[in-house]
Amino acid sequence: MPPRRKPREQQELQRRDNNLGFTSWPIPPLINQKNYYTDFLKRDDQALSQRLQAEENRNKLAKAARDKDRALAQQNQSPNEGPMAIDGPEAGDDEMPDSDLRSGATEIPGSKTIIIHPGSRNLRVGLASDPLPKTVPMVVARKAEQSESETGTGEPKPKRRKVEGQAEQVELEDWFTEAYSAMTVDLKGRLRGKGIRFVPNTREQAQAFNRKVQPDTISEHNDINKIEWTDVVVTDNGSSPDYLVGHSALRIPDQSKPRYKLCWPLRYGTFNERDYSDQNHLYRDIITIIEEAIKDQLGIRSARERAQYSCVLVVPDLYEKNYIITMLELLFREFGFTKVSLIQESMSASFGAGFSTCCVVDVGAYKTSICCVDEGLVVENSRITMRYGSADVTEAFIKMLLSSSFPYADLNLKRRFDILLAEELKQRFGTLAYSDLAHGSQQHDFHLRAPNQETRHYRFKCYDEVMLSTMGYYRPGLFDTANKLVGRRSLIGRSYDLYDGSPNDPISTAQAQLLDIVAATNPPPADSTGVNGSTPIPPAVASTPARPANSVPSGTIEEPATSPPREAETPQPHRAISPVEGDKDLASISKHPLTEIIRAADRRDRTLPCIPLDEAIALSIEHAARSDDRKMRDFFGGIIPIGGGSQTKGFRPFLEEELQNSVPKFRKEILIGPPPREIDPQVLVWKGASVFGKLTVTNDSWISGLEWDRLGSRVLAYKCLWNW
Repeated sequence: MPPRRKPREQQELQRRDNNLGFTSWPIPPLINQKNYYTDFLKRDDQALSQRLQAEENRNKLAKAARDKDRALAQQNQSPNEGPMAIDGPEAGDDEMPDSDLRSGATEIPGSKTIIIHPGSRNLRVGLASDPLPKTVPMVVARKAEQSESETGTGEPKPKRRKVEGQAEQVELEDWFTEAYSAMTVDLKGRLRGKGIRFVPNTREQAQAFNRKVQPDTISEHNDINKIEWTDVVVTDNGSSPDYLVGHSALRIPDQSKPRYKLCWPLRYGTFNERDYSDQNHLYRDIITIIEEAIKDQLGIRSARERAQYSCVLVVPDLYEKNYIITMLELLFREFGFTKVSLIQESMSASFGAGFSTCCVVDVGAYKTSICCVDEGLVVENSRITMRYGSADVTEAFIKMLLSSSFPYADLNLKRRFDILLAEELKQRFGTLAYSDLAHGSQQHDFHLRAPNQETRHYRFKCYDEVMLSTMGYYRPGLFDTANKLVGRRSLIGRSYDLYDGSPNDPISTAQAQLLDIVAATNPPPADSTGVNGSTPIPPAVASTPARPANSVPSGTIEEPATSPPREAETPQPHRAISPVEGDKDLASISKHPLTEIIRAADRRDRTLPCIPLDEAIALSIEHAARSDDRKMRDFFGGIIPIGGGSQTKGFRPFLEEELQNSVPKFRKEILIGPPPREIDPQVLVWKGASVFGKLTVTNDSWISGLEWDRLGSRVLAYKCLWNW
């Protein structure tokens, strides 16, 4: 009987292949979604920077063990000669000190580490093993057709107006006159409240005395403090140098042949875009100043010698990311340092002062920054930066003196020797002590030293000008703020996030509230014009500019602007929103979250951060403590004023009084003391960075050249001591 055939449905389900796969490529099995787990980027050894650091630590331990075994073997081979002098720990020690593991037993800790603290006015550089830094003016003089005093119309600063039958008089702006008058009335009320008597016509008496003063001439050989002006002509071949740096640049006569122009590459904690038209020239000046300072002050002259050193760079608390990336690129590419580490100014000041919890108030030449440090780390939401400093006090002081018939009526803040004189007058006579006004107008004197002229000795009287100008820290309406935002974003654009295209420069909640306060009282310009006069963003169709390909110098500084970026620095894709037709589509684009974020960043760039110093300190501490009274007491009791502006006589008692009036709740806790161990407030930040550079526990923050070549700025997320 024949076999029974299966139904048709079963025949179709029968397997008829020959077990041959369609491909030899391994097919991954299906994921069990109930127990799904991955360890991708969850272990330290998966990050290149962590692997390199672990490998370096293993090599150090192996080297230390070999050195110890070699020393023990040498001792065992010569028992009759007595114990050998071994550099490092004794033979019976089980472990070597951390300093020996890091730099060797015969090397002084920090002798191979260079500390660089660049500022708007001065550059402080030195080895970590040095007790104090070398201070060099952050300026370079280059050949030009005209000096800075001859550019434009040649009008002096402050401006003058001509009056028939009289000498030229200083022309004061209306806003300055109003602020000056209001502060005069306020100061009289303060003196009356403290029981200090004053004569009503004291200022008029000082003016009458100044009009009668005639200078005394002192011959050059009788002037013991004469200035050695820089001779720009070399006697050997008659040629002049292409550039001069530091003190030599400041002492070049304005009428020198050939002419030189002073260039200051840094201002307000970032690049000085207002005085430059090419970013390559800006980077070249920074390289020149730092390189000449390292050569002249530290004696490190060749690139081969610099390759044996590491570097600690001090950066602002509230920084711009493109500034940090560019400075790191210069330190690795142009200087060839083996390793570079970053530290913020406030953290460095806490290291130098020895305080783990404090509020750092840094009053610089053009920038005043405030930041709280808690347990040795910067409180990110407390960072505040304001664009005024001691240079604004100098300008206001000179205006007040000239309005009081100052005997040297030709003082011009565009001339180099007059700038040196103005700084000297401010440092000698500027005060915030009420006792200096108790005796009415005081007679002072100064010496005017100009190139190719005999020294002139002047006498003059002044009254409240010495105090009113310095009170501008608490009445910033006295300062000229017209040109403080000119040129912003003209050369170096804003930093954008690589993934979502939003601006990613750090901003603290304290700084954001400060800008809101300023915008409420003084609204920024409309969106129709950019900060630097460039092409504005349309009100409806917003176009976010892509990061320039040459925003970070690659290779040498003279590369053309069209050179491609490094692979580690992935260029920002173009995120322009194409125009569409119809009001509905335009409205939807204008309300896009990314567009709103970019417009908010533009408004911040157009707003000048400038409020009284005492209010800014209280605002910073409020955001750092987050309504915790115990924390606020700790911060108010540990305020550290640093910077050149804090060296004014009576600065600390006056600031303490202003804070007590602003925050009466913590009147008893407010305490502002002098710098510890009598350290100069101007070098306290550098001193803290030198301590940081000698610590062995900071080896995780060092960035090597290999890491920078492979990862670029992405390595900062692993190496920075703060949230990058």
